[in-house]
Amino acid sequence: MTTQTGYAVHQIARPSGFPLATDFARVRTPVPSPAPGTALVHNLLLSVDPYHRGLMDGGDGGFELNSPLEGRAVGRVTASRDPGLAEGDLVFHRQGWRTHALVTLGADGSRKLRGHEGVPLEAYLSILGGTGLTAYAALTRTAALREGEDLFVSAAAGGVGTATGHIARLLGARRIIGSAGSAAKVAHLTGELGFDAAFDYHDGPVGEQLAEAAPDGIDVYVDNVGGDHLAGAIDVLREFGRIAWVGGISMYNGDRSPAAPRNLFEVVHKSLRLEGVLVRHHTNLQDELEEFLVPHLRSGRIGTDTTVVQGFEHTVDAFLGLLRGDNLGKMLVRVDG
Repeated sequence: MTTQTGYAVHQIARPSGFPLATDFARVRTPVPSPAPGTALVHNLLLSVDPYHRGLMDGGDGGFELNSPLEGRAVGRVTASRDPGLAEGDLVFHRQGWRTHALVTLGADGSRKLRGHEGVPLEAYLSILGGTGLTAYAALTRTAALREGEDLFVSAAAGGVGTATGHIARLLGARRIIGSAGSAAKVAHLTGELGFDAAFDYHDGPVGEQLAEAAPDGIDVYVDNVGGDHLAGAIDVLREFGRIAWVGGISMYNGDRSPAAPRNLFEVVHKSLRLEGVLVRHHTNLQDELEEFLVPHLRSGRIGTDTTVVQGFEHTVDAFLGLLRGDNLGKMLVRVDG
């Protein structure tokens, strides 16, 4: 019997600053056979995400060297000994960066996808996946955005940022303002995604640009960056404003921002609320998210907003491109290019 061959991406060295391609290796592995209670999944799409960079430093909860990297993935069952999964089922799991995975339904977030008619596969790792769920939880639970309120979102052309813009508009936000890292991304936000205003954070102090874009202030800030973006938002937030802090891109790759914004005490002066958002605490909202968004995906009112890199062999390239800001929306890898 011929053994099938698969591949996995291993981290083989700890990055010092910005990761290098040589910190990783593509390793040939035999395709496993399912044991009782498991199913073999051939991955179709993989997600590369900013949070992976922090895990690459190791430590508590970090990635181990010389083993496949964790990551969100969508694949199709090719053999099953799990009574809840049949051949052909689509599955979401967290064992990507590999071509094949053994999954157990319900373990580590593995779940059978509902497979909504008229919804592209990319949606399940973007607007209907962890990025969309993060944005939905940030807006509806953490920040409790109300109809008619004004919103600022940083890294607005990325996966969580674009999802935040779509969902905020559907929730009835009045004005939506975004920051991004290039003139092309700014144009994409205002011309394609319907943001009311946007600016390139390279063009000047973030606080000044935000104040110009929101002269009357904002009610909610969804923070994907930290650093000067957080400080600028605190200055512009109205009394009783809310900050949903999702990520800290400004602190990745060893570029450490100050431990606290210079104006942090304004949280007290303005009675602001600042709360962190971890998507794993909001998985109970998955069905609610899909019921809310699927009709709009089918109608074309919103899109998946993805950049898809073709071929598993380009997984590391996709990840490094994400860290450079090469993507519009969620960065994905299609396993079979």
